[in-house]
Amino acid sequence: MLKPFLEALTEDGILGDGAMGTEIYARGIFINRSYDELNLSSPKLIRDIHSDYLNAGAQLLETNTFTANRLALAAYGFEKKVKEINRAGASIAKDAAKGQAYVAGSVGPLSWAAKAARSLGKTEIKELFAEQIEGLLEGEVDCLILETFYNLEELKMAVETARRVSKKIPLIAQVTLQYEGEEGFKGLQPADVCQKLNNWDVDVIGVNCCAGPVGVLEAIKLMHPVATKPLSAFPNAGLPQTKQNRLIYMATPEYMAEYARRLGQAGALLIGGCCGTTPAMIKEMKRYLKTLRPGKKIETIHAQVKEEEKIAGCEPLPLEKRSQFGANLGKKFMVSVEIDPPKGLDASRAVAGAKFLKGHGVDVINIADGPRAMARMSPMAMSVLIRDQIGMETVIHYCCRDRNLLGMQMDLIGCNAIGLKNILVITGDPPKMGEYPDATPVFDVDAIGLIHFIKNLNRGLDFSNRPIGEATSLVIGCGCNPGAIDMDLEAERLRKKIEAGAEFIFSQPVYESKLLDTFLTKCRGFLKIPFFIGVLPLASLKNAEFLHNEVPGMQVPDSVMDRLRQAVSKEAQRDVGLTVAKEALREARDMPGVQGVYIFPPFGKYEPVVELLEVIR
Repeated sequence: MLKPFLEALTEDGILGDGAMGTEIYARGIFINRSYDELNLSSPKLIRDIHSDYLNAGAQLLETNTFTANRLALAAYGFEKKVKEINRAGASIAKDAAKGQAYVAGSVGPLSWAAKAARSLGKTEIKELFAEQIEGLLEGEVDCLILETFYNLEELKMAVETARRVSKKIPLIAQVTLQYEGEEGFKGLQPADVCQKLNNWDVDVIGVNCCAGPVGVLEAIKLMHPVATKPLSAFPNAGLPQTKQNRLIYMATPEYMAEYARRLGQAGALLIGGCCGTTPAMIKEMKRYLKTLRPGKKIETIHAQVKEEEKIAGCEPLPLEKRSQFGANLGKKFMVSVEIDPPKGLDASRAVAGAKFLKGHGVDVINIADGPRAMARMSPMAMSVLIRDQIGMETVIHYCCRDRNLLGMQMDLIGCNAIGLKNILVITGDPPKMGEYPDATPVFDVDAIGLIHFIKNLNRGLDFSNRPIGEATSLVIGCGCNPGAIDMDLEAERLRKKIEAGAEFIFSQPVYESKLLDTFLTKCRGFLKIPFFIGVLPLASLKNAEFLHNEVPGMQVPDSVMDRLRQAVSKEAQRDVGLTVAKEALREARDMPGVQGVYIFPPFGKYEPVVELLEVIR
């Protein structure tokens, strides 16, 4: 049983569907036909598209009625079938939804479909909107979505008409804005639009189309600070290109999904796709958004605790008494090297690598937790092997992806009990990246929330603020990405991680010292804990292209790519990769706040690490 639409939207966020028109076109229906009339003549085709979106994970299906108004239908001779087409569109979508998704009645602007609308009076325009909306309501849609309006006066007439027809149905009002890149928005301004729509009788305010995800994201960023109602975002899959007389949208599912996550981070609660968006894209968007859970606040997962059961907690143990690594933080320039646990049972190679690194003066080994969503030996088990066999301290990556809150608390208390004290908290890559793409991601909490919870454990309180009898003594770390596309957002998230209780930072690999300096400057006001610069020597051009295009959070600058392309052999490319890493480390070492290095051995080869250590010494 579905919750009321607005309740589900504000509590959990909702994933919308993608394009209807371009999907119809992709399935062999050319543009000389009325796509809205297909509700009558080809209902199976429309139902199949809805079903594909539902199976991809969409929680809201839009009816195939965007231009199902009298003016647009008259061009095909169907002007007397307005209500019939809209009723059918709603019924097909409801049937496909099977009670598992909401159905939104789609209404587009009259002026978008017919120039004649511009000469009509307000009364005539409202009558045309009313005819279409009445048909959708007769088909029992769950909400109405007024979309792709670029004229606020026309949108207001549509809103007033919808409210005259129904006072209660949830109403989504979406505008289309003209984004000009670095020049900003031309014409309607996002914040101004949002402030006006705040005062209208609508329930959700949003943006769709905008020539692609970037423009929609920039609009949502500007709308969120002034919005008093939930925000929606339905970007196009970029701009289409013509290939053999067909319109092709070139954006990939991963590209659309990454922007869906950014839209959620920027404040959108209803996220879907417009022109060119496919079921495959919606499927990826679902997986990426699972890492974010738009709209879910960390407080909502706290158990209900009676006031008399809550205690203030004790003071955490000083860092220097929790672990040797904690004692050295901020006292010396430290070196941590990452080792991946094995995929099988034999950990001898990883242990031998740790022994080699210890012999060359590495301070601590950090162990990844299912990197790139690959199933490997537990980092906790790997840590015990390294500690017991070679006596070396470790930092355990701990990922929010795979465990619920109950499992996290048990793991962390267990780590403390067996002396594994150094924890690097990460949100984690979505399962779609790995060998088990259909695995269910948990993400009960993100890295910021888990850092807060571990800080509570260090005060003797569990995740629900109940006393556990004795405090843990864990050293809490976090990650960051100085090369993030949205550097301001990344800096803000780092600030929240530090406020939540992070005590050291490991960064993603950095290849340009200027980029790192810019990021550290943005963070200067709150960056008071040790920062370990990430360094990953690139093994080849192919390796760099893979990291840049297929590993979330990794950005290899064009200047580095160009240097690799100019290298004539794989050996030369390896030398370039190592030189770039040395340059980045040499220039970053003396930057304010940098107190360590976090080295990723390329393909598990430790010899390049030794060469980097020479730079440090």
